[in-house]
Amino acid sequence: MINRKEIFPIALIIIIMTLSIGLSLNILEEWQSLAGILLAVSIVILLNIFTKKIIAYLLDSEIEMKIWEIEKFGLKPSAHFKKPFPVGAFLPVISKIILFPFKTFVWMASLVFEVRPRIYKGAKRHGLYAFSNITEYHLGIIAASGIIINIVAAVIGYFLGFQLFSRLNVYYAFFNMLPLSELDGNKIFFGNRILWSFLASIVLIGMLFAIFII
Repeated sequence: MINRKEIFPIALIIIIMTLSIGLSLNILEEWQSLAGILLAVSIVILLNIFTKKIIAYLLDSEIEMKIWEIEKFGLKPSAHFKKPFPVGAFLPVISKIILFPFKTFVWMASLVFEVRPRIYKGAKRHGLYAFSNITEYHLGIIAASGIIINIVAAVIGYFLGFQLFSRLNVYYAFFNMLPLSELDGNKIFFGNRILWSFLASIVLIGMLFAIFII
């Protein structure tokens, strides 16, 4: 389900997040902890991605993951970078430097997705024009599915005693719920504000739980 073009950005973000969290560790003495972080981060991200791909498939479309990039800065139309800036690759490291005392708390919204309809399959099942366009509602549903699976995984991880895994799922859902740029939260917000409000409330409760209890 993951094509060749997606392997590098996904792997890069997993490594960056792992090392960002691991900056609080003594790598030589706690390499086993770093391996545990790598495994946890990988599962958190891949769960999110595969769930969204499955939901996209059910909606007769497909998604492709990429690193979150920005092209403009400021409010002026002329204020833009010559090349898209991969902000998703830098924010985990920057946030870790700023929030160094918080061991596992780093920015985790680094991957976004592009969606395109699977026109020929949609034409066969639903008629030629049924799924020739993807609506904001469909985008919101696809994005929301990734948030939901991370929330479910956080609950399961907590009851199974995997506190780090549970906490990282909450963090991943929290940052991706922000209604910014191409992040999942923005897609959900414009696709269905009621759904966004519901998920945002659950994620906020999860954040408080992760910070003060887990």
